[in-house]
Amino acid sequence: MKTRSPLQRVADLLRAEWRHLTTFTPSTRRWQMAFAAALASGLPLMVGAWFGHLEYGLISSIGGLSLLYLPNTPMSHRMVWLMACAFGMAASYALGLMTHFLPLAGVGVLALIAMLVTMVCRFYRVGPPGSLFFVMAAAIGAYTPGTVEEIPLRVGLLTMGALLASLIAFVYSLRILRLQPADPVPPLPAPTFDFVVFDAVMIGAFVGLSLAIAQALQLDRPYWVPVSCLAVIQGVSLRAVWNRQLQRVLGTAIGMLFAWWLLSLPLDAWRIALLVILLVFVIESLVVRHYGLAVIFITPLTILLAEAATLGAAPLAELIESRFIDTVLGCIVGLVGGICLHSARFRAVVGRPLRRLVPSRHLPRDA
Repeated sequence: MKTRSPLQRVADLLRAEWRHLTTFTPSTRRWQMAFAAALASGLPLMVGAWFGHLEYGLISSIGGLSLLYLPNTPMSHRMVWLMACAFGMAASYALGLMTHFLPLAGVGVLALIAMLVTMVCRFYRVGPPGSLFFVMAAAIGAYTPGTVEEIPLRVGLLTMGALLASLIAFVYSLRILRLQPADPVPPLPAPTFDFVVFDAVMIGAFVGLSLAIAQALQLDRPYWVPVSCLAVIQGVSLRAVWNRQLQRVLGTAIGMLFAWWLLSLPLDAWRIALLVILLVFVIESLVVRHYGLAVIFITPLTILLAEAATLGAAPLAELIESRFIDTVLGCIVGLVGGICLHSARFRAVVGRPLRRLVPSRHLPRDA
């Protein structure tokens, strides 16, 4: 057998990575779903623009992201499922807001939220985006300045956005169920200790670690670091974790240039609302086909959702640079966490003492 040179092996590796990077996944998602998601995120901003309170609309638009958890099941199941996710979003955001007044406990609380939400999502087999938006809502809330008296108002605004998303989902479902039959409600497989408990504890630990590193480095917007970490570490395999990390970093780098151009345009409240609708529509059309391309548009969207009310308060270059550093740092921690999660030796060493701490007689070990 002919021995391949190191240069040839590197070339083969690069070709394989390029193939993974440029592969598109076929999808049956209809354009109506992307349009419904765009309305759920954009209409609250239009209401905020109408009343001259864009900052209120931004909070409600976060609640509108709960529509993305809508399953393709019968109407009775999908609406109950969606409302449960809406409650989870509101609860996560409320806990994040309260954490803002306990800065020393922020890392521990966010790690605990990530752990518990991941545990629930895995127990009930919640599909993508999984626990991501729950943790994102909590992280944004934890770093939103304000007073204790404003907590009920802000939680109410997010809940109203989630209720609007439920209404839009109901109208969408009435239409879409006439075009295609619903999938049967899948039975829940037996939960296992490794999948439900061990993975959730480790994911929560690495999300908390990423936030602790961001705070130690005194980053201006540390909440994007744990969000990026969670987006990467949720991969179902080490290859999926690596692909997600690579696509997120490259997509963010290109998205930074795109966001720089968009945010340099003259943007008022109405233009921001229309821009969010357009971005969400494009993202939801792309994300099920190619995550890296979707991230190009996710980058300006996340900046708008978090910073639109204060655009111009800080130099645009500083905002863009901060967002990229946050993403890279979160991806690095997420990649390390993914390597640990998919290491049999790490699972054996850490899982054994963890199993003794958790009453898991109803959670058998993965086969």
